[in-house]
Amino acid sequence: MFLSPTDFLKAPEAMDRAWAAAESLAYTRWLATHHYENFHVVSFLLPKRLHQDFYNVYAFCRWADDLGDEMGDPRESLRLLGWWRGELHAMYGSVSGGHARHPVFVALQDTVARHQLPMEPFDDLVTAFEQDQTVTRYRNFEELFRYCRYSANPVGRLVLGLCGYRDAARHALSDATCTALQLANFWQDVTVDLEKDRVYLPLDVLERHGYPLDDLFARRFDARFASAMQEAVGVARQLFLQGLPLADQVDRRLAIDLELFSRGGLKILDKIERQDCDVLRARPAIGRTERVGLLLSALTRRALASFQRAA
Repeated sequence: MFLSPTDFLKAPEAMDRAWAAAESLAYTRWLATHHYENFHVVSFLLPKRLHQDFYNVYAFCRWADDLGDEMGDPRESLRLLGWWRGELHAMYGSVSGGHARHPVFVALQDTVARHQLPMEPFDDLVTAFEQDQTVTRYRNFEELFRYCRYSANPVGRLVLGLCGYRDAARHALSDATCTALQLANFWQDVTVDLEKDRVYLPLDVLERHGYPLDDLFARRFDARFASAMQEAVGVARQLFLQGLPLADQVDRRLAIDLELFSRGGLKILDKIERQDCDVLRARPAIGRTERVGLLLSALTRRALASFQRAA
């Protein structure tokens, strides 16, 4: 029976033994398809040959995320994230030798070797989770963008790498999209983050609109908060629009996925505005019917784009 990261850490029989390749691949596949939020890691649109590779990359991210957010003690999280980084570096030092022991790295090492994935994006993600343990406020968007450079942008670059894209131009467009997705998630989950004593709305934005942190923690919605949120939504929307051209520069199946993420993020921003930016009262979310609509729209746009290129 496979275990979640938190349960795995408490099981000496899992931690101390060497894992064979086949059972390691089964573990990352299980972890990716049994997410507690029912998140679909692999889109049915992606080539089947890449599914296991996406499971392997996801498993690394899931473990790092849980080490950062599920331990209940920042000092313990920092210790475990340091261990996780050490395992990552050891894997990169032995990709050709096959000396990894943890099932995530046993599975991931083949993906890294075949797709020539650099260590930096993985390492950057660990840095972001480490930062979460010590930084809970951001003075301005510059500081927040710097955080997103570690917390969000590496994921897009890894996805591009798995699909064979490594150029700087596509990376820049992906970075804009990933940062926008991170911001949309922050604006969607303001109250969720408050429970963790984290505030991602830049402090200078709140100050500019005359809205103090005490009012935010009191969940006090008024015109000041609405105007601050409106400014934040505008920044995220501009980044989504900046990154949209990436969908025209990749394989059609990946393009549909990219469109879905971007259009879904834009819809979240629209929903925030439609509820007068009051994310303190209700969390904006996309329903099943709306998701189907987004998929159909993305399929139509991609088909039209292919037709226009062929004409």
